[in-house]
Amino acid sequence: MWITPEEVLLANALWVSERANPYFILQRRKGHGRGGGITGLLVGTLDVVLDSSARVAPYRILHQTGESQIFWSIACGSSRKEITEHWEWLETNLLQTLSIFDNDDDITTFVKGKIQGIIAEENKSGGHSEDDEDPGKFREAEVKMRRLFGMPEEEKLVNYYPCSYWKVSLVVQWTDVTQLEKNATLVFPESVCVSTRDTQHFFSMFLNITETFKLMEQLANMAMRRLLDNQSFSADRSLPKPARSLRNVSALKRDLDARAKNERYRAVFRLPQDERLDGHTHCTLWTPFTKTHMPGQMFVSNNYICFSSREEDLCQLIIPLREVTIVEKADSSSVLPSPLSISTKSKMNFLFANLRERDFLLQRISDFLQRTPDRPCSLSLHSESATPSSPQSLSSSPPSLAIGGEPGQAQHYSSSLPTASQGLLQIYQRDIPEDLGPTATRERMKEESWKIHFSEYGRGVCMYRTSKTRELVLNGIPENLRGELWLLFSGAENEMATHPGYYASLVEQAMGRCTLATEEIERDLHRSMPEHQAFQNEMGIAALRRVLTAYAYRNPSIGYCQAMNIVTSVLLLYCNEEQAFWLLVALCERMLPDYYNTRVVGALVDQGVFEELTRECLPLLYERMQDLGVISTISLSWFLTLFLSVMPFDSAVLMVDCFFYEGIKVIFQVSLAVLHANMDQLLSCSDEGEAMTILGRYLDNVVNKLTVSPPIPHLHALLTSGNEPPPEIDVFELIKASYEKFGSLRADVIEQMRFKQRLKVIQSLEDTAKRSVVRAVMTESAFAIEELEELYVLFKAKHITSCYWGASLSSAAERHDPSLPYLEQYRIDSSQFSQLFCALTPWGCGIHTHVLSARLFRLLDTNKDSLINFKEFVTGFSGMYHGDMTERLKLLYKLHLPPALCPEEAESALEATQFFTDDDTPQGEELKEAGDASVAADIEDKKEEKPKDYKYYLRMWAKEKEPKKESIKDLPRMNQEQFIEMCKTLYNMFSEDEREQELYHAIATVASLLLRIGEVGKKFSNGGSSRRPENLPDERQENITNIVATNSEMPPSEKEDSEEAESRQSLVTKALADAQIEIDILPPLQSGSDEEVKDDTSVSSYSVVSAGSLHCEDIADDTVLIGCVGGEGAEPRRVSAPDADWSITFEQVLASFLTETPLVDYFEKKHDIQNKITACKSLRAVERQTSSSSDHDFSLNTH
Repeated sequence: MWITPEEVLLANALWVSERANPYFILQRRKGHGRGGGITGLLVGTLDVVLDSSARVAPYRILHQTGESQIFWSIACGSSRKEITEHWEWLETNLLQTLSIFDNDDDITTFVKGKIQGIIAEENKSGGHSEDDEDPGKFREAEVKMRRLFGMPEEEKLVNYYPCSYWKVSLVVQWTDVTQLEKNATLVFPESVCVSTRDTQHFFSMFLNITETFKLMEQLANMAMRRLLDNQSFSADRSLPKPARSLRNVSALKRDLDARAKNERYRAVFRLPQDERLDGHTHCTLWTPFTKTHMPGQMFVSNNYICFSSREEDLCQLIIPLREVTIVEKADSSSVLPSPLSISTKSKMNFLFANLRERDFLLQRISDFLQRTPDRPCSLSLHSESATPSSPQSLSSSPPSLAIGGEPGQAQHYSSSLPTASQGLLQIYQRDIPEDLGPTATRERMKEESWKIHFSEYGRGVCMYRTSKTRELVLNGIPENLRGELWLLFSGAENEMATHPGYYASLVEQAMGRCTLATEEIERDLHRSMPEHQAFQNEMGIAALRRVLTAYAYRNPSIGYCQAMNIVTSVLLLYCNEEQAFWLLVALCERMLPDYYNTRVVGALVDQGVFEELTRECLPLLYERMQDLGVISTISLSWFLTLFLSVMPFDSAVLMVDCFFYEGIKVIFQVSLAVLHANMDQLLSCSDEGEAMTILGRYLDNVVNKLTVSPPIPHLHALLTSGNEPPPEIDVFELIKASYEKFGSLRADVIEQMRFKQRLKVIQSLEDTAKRSVVRAVMTESAFAIEELEELYVLFKAKHITSCYWGASLSSAAERHDPSLPYLEQYRIDSSQFSQLFCALTPWGCGIHTHVLSARLFRLLDTNKDSLINFKEFVTGFSGMYHGDMTERLKLLYKLHLPPALCPEEAESALEATQFFTDDDTPQGEELKEAGDASVAADIEDKKEEKPKDYKYYLRMWAKEKEPKKESIKDLPRMNQEQFIEMCKTLYNMFSEDEREQELYHAIATVASLLLRIGEVGKKFSNGGSSRRPENLPDERQENITNIVATNSEMPPSEKEDSEEAESRQSLVTKALADAQIEIDILPPLQSGSDEEVKDDTSVSSYSVVSAGSLHCEDIADDTVLIGCVGGEGAEPRRVSAPDADWSITFEQVLASFLTETPLVDYFEKKHDIQNKITACKSLRAVERQTSSSSDHDFSLNTH
């Protein structure tokens, strides 16, 4: 491929020149191709072990002019064929042009410009922009990846790394990975182990194992996210451009690296999910409380400037750009080089120094400030003007909803509500005497300590957050500051300040809707802290209802989950409604990710992390707890409610204080401290119940002796109290012990453990879903459990693959809804079903297989949404593989009736029928329905005369709801068009069978018999007289006259209908002709016994031969060969139109098939689907096999 010209100083080092002309040299790398000796062997070995960033292509073309020692690399190639094409293009298009230049520099400039133009044209035609163009060597590696592993164009290569593996090639989907870990053993030093449900793969000898493993973690995490909530990957077009060109790094890899940095940045500073890091630099920050310049890093994003000290937790600062008033350069000095001063609305000034590229940084901050709208951020004032800052999904809401509507309009939320301006605790706080003794004094002392802290470190979102701040939090936040500081530490204040009026608008849109979430909310409203006075009346209940309903409307993927009501009720005690709503957003979407979805995945992940921490920190207790199965029982209730449901309220609220400042790590610390404090008793437990009782009593007696609030009864304590009250445990001592014993836990370590557990949890949930689906369908299917599980894996894989490689990625992703029941989560469309049908069906019909697949899909798609679930999928194949002859024929019969048979498939025949038919007499089925309707109407009139019996109606309704087992008598009649299509299917179905000729012979007999049966039925339905169409064309009348009876045993009563009967036979012959079968109707036998007739015709009126034995090139598509009285020289004639009055029943089809032994044997034959499943699994592997490979690359791609 053409590459951007690069200067090469040593042209002949490690290279061999194969072709040359005055301007270009074609070279081959030593060690590739034949020869090379020891030097080539060494170079080849070096290329194999080199990292991806240093590896080179085996062929290249250099440009050189005159006696210059400087060469320019202009093209490279992985094969001789590719590089030869480029060489020939240069000789054909450039040599003559270059010969007219006099100056060597002009020649070089022209060649470089020409090559760059070719590259730009290729990028333009390929849809690539110059900004995000992948390097040439990387694009070459991507082409190699697709060739080696058979990947489509939709599959993107992220990066590739050299490694050691014992197989030539291997493909593992990220969605199949159950465990990913980096380990070191004697056999595999510094290796990466990739585990799936079936096996383990060890990759070793990485040159950069850390980078490789981080990228593998990120891709596996994205795959798990797709399984969890259908979150897809899309390139982030708003990412900043790299400051320098990164060689051999793809745009996708840069995108993923930027995403990882953004996630860490948002997690550290608790920023909104849409915040993107623009860059970071080392600097110092002047800290007035220590009078020093503190070293650290400055982070700049589109809405925030953040600082983090080099020493962890020493100092942290967040400056929203909406608060910035002035950014200017200060005077530089030797003591304070390159300073930058930032002033805020709160009269705080921040001085950064030692900034590299200060001017560029100042320009970036100025650009962001110009794009930052001026938004209010005060928490005490309720915004009364809606701005365009609302999320796009709600931008169309009426602005008036933010403050209330017109007078007289019913509103669910307004600023006049008591809960809109203050927390419930302030409203319902009882009259407390001024002096409560030492407790009130200590509370006032805490308030005074925070006031001093605010005066020294600042107050509000721009406050310096230091180790002193943590000490104050661990000692308990004063109740009158709790709501303000919760908003500050969680980052909810930023989101609330940038979305004024959003909550009010959301409430107005959400209230009054009836959904599953609102029904669950109503059931749990009165279970939320019923012991507290604030929730014993309608004011508190209504506020809780509005907050939960608004969030369920904002985030339908979560909706409502139990335990959200408990947490939200506590938030409402200390915050107004809007503040509580944004705290709930921060809790559910950032601080406790995936905790409150339908499968509480986040809580299950942290349960696994807690088990792993217990094994590391308390190994003796871990073994015992695992035997008892206690950890999995206790951790969910502890984590989901942040101890609010298991501790007294005054103690648990201190845990919430620490959680909003420290994050989830404090919950792990306290949980480990609780187990450690009860270790001796837990080790001596005999069963799970005893262990639960011990822990329950311990937590019930964790008290807060410094609270100023009136005591609140703890329901859990009443249920777990024993005869002897256990000793009280001071909550402050418990928190202190958790930091002393387990304070070494780090947030990044917890995130690493979360990733490991997330793989296990999500794959375990997928296995649970598979078992649930199999159990749901096994009673309605004849497949074995193992077969159903294998089919489910194929069905799910087809859906997931379509999400990656499908033509319509969005539609494939949208139809996976993890909130649906397991049976409905994965659904496939007609194209994916067709692929599975062709691979699994025992009814191979050649080119007709796709038509049969489309009909079966329409038959299974009962709700007409163009998608089928796994149950419907299995239903279609169960009859083919495990049904008896009747069931299989019934399925085949249905495939040629509406809705399976599309009207367009027989459109030409239908038009002919309408042309030759004078009336549109309703079918027998329609007459029957009309008769049934009239009878039902008469019965209904009679019922109205009697008193209404509601029990009778209930019994009738229940009877109607009961599933009715379909009998063969319930099947509708088949008309002639549908019969023709069934004949086509049958003749295609037998084309690959070993008894092909016998089956053709048998089906011809059955078709002839069914045609006569249809004629007999038509005669009786018409009152015993045959009707001859009027005004027939002369050609058709002549053809009908020339047709002879094909069966000498035809009863005389039917001979008068021979003309129309033969026209029906001609239609069958058309079907046979479409199936590439030629048919000659035998002339009638004038003499001979019945036995001779039988011997000559073999119980058939048709003589059928395979299409391969005759030449049919000159036969038109709409022509069939039908023997006439004229003999061999008679000309072929066109077929006649189908008859709308002709029909047969399934019973007649079944009886006719039973007369032919080959057909009975064919439809009674047992098939083994396991062979088809194995072949379907190996199909992709066969496509990916490679002939040879000189090196082994560990390719990481998105699939």
